[in-house]
Amino acid sequence: MGLGDGRRTVRFVRHGGKTIEAQGKPNIGTAAVISAAAVVVLIYGMQAAQRILVPFLVAVFLAVICTPLLHGMRRLRIPAGIAVFVIVAGIIGILALAGAFVGGSIAEFTARLPFYEQQLDIKLADLAGRFDTQFSVSELLDQIQPASPMGLVANLFTGLQSLFANFFLIIFTVIFLLLEASTMPRKLQLVLAGSHADPDYFKRFTHSVQRYLGIKTLISLVTGILAWTLTSIIGLDFPLLWGLLAFLFNYVPTIGSLIASIPPIVLALVQFGLAQAAIIGVGYLALNVTIGGLIEPRVMGRGLGLSTLVVFLSLVFWGWVFGPIGMLLSVPLTMTAKIALESGERTAPLAILMGSGEEPVLPRSAGASGDPRRHHS
Repeated sequence: MGLGDGRRTVRFVRHGGKTIEAQGKPNIGTAAVISAAAVVVLIYGMQAAQRILVPFLVAVFLAVICTPLLHGMRRLRIPAGIAVFVIVAGIIGILALAGAFVGGSIAEFTARLPFYEQQLDIKLADLAGRFDTQFSVSELLDQIQPASPMGLVANLFTGLQSLFANFFLIIFTVIFLLLEASTMPRKLQLVLAGSHADPDYFKRFTHSVQRYLGIKTLISLVTGILAWTLTSIIGLDFPLLWGLLAFLFNYVPTIGSLIASIPPIVLALVQFGLAQAAIIGVGYLALNVTIGGLIEPRVMGRGLGLSTLVVFLSLVFWGWVFGPIGMLLSVPLTMTAKIALESGERTAPLAILMGSGEEPVLPRSAGASGDPRRHHS
């Protein structure tokens, strides 16, 4: 018989009519295989349950953004039920307006997508024909598939439409999460009172997540409005869709603006020509440099950054697990995991590896002792 304490293995053996204790080395290989198998099962379980998990994650995302507003209304002595009703009514109103303005554009864009793809192939073939090429243009187009970004956008918008099928599930989940938001800190304080866990961990964690998502949402909204204005001035088809795309992909730092700029540039090439496509490309580049390179780091701070490699891998991983919506939630999910790791002393090195390397992550003891640099970078 053996007992394990996580560091060594204790055995009890019978010898000479007496039970004696024998110590052995832990089987590290077996533990690693079991842990890897558990991770694989968890990943495939999430992928199988994406129809349930994706609406729930979207509801959590909305609830986290709205929680500071709820706390502000509670400080004004507004009853929790009325405050939740006002917030949820606002969410429903915003989503209803967005659906009214964008829903028809999504359907029309999806219906015209084959025409755009065909016109893009013709324009690229004409452009290549102006040069003395020694290869088959059709074979080149088959290899690079230049219309694939348009198909990616169509799949993303289709995923958004399917998400609205779970509208009531998302709304009811947001309601219950907001109602629990006022009592959850007190419950956790009672649970952690008799343990060795840090009672301020949950408060630091939720504050960091709310701050990140709140600021990121405001910056993404400004980015979407500017992209919509730019494409409207040029006269590009479906400017609301390109503003929505810029808003959504701004949650993906570094490469998000690049992904959001490709479909409108391709459409401008099809609809107008090379000059207008270049103008839109320069406009998106100016947005990326101004907002993503100058304004956002000053407002957000450098302590919550992710490395470019982690951003790209999270985009691929969560997109594979949860589909197009997982791509949009990839960085908020990874950012939440990084903040959770950063708040613990043992897991802080993992958070440093995930970070951009611009500023070291302080251990939990420093944050708990009241270091003013904690979560205020």
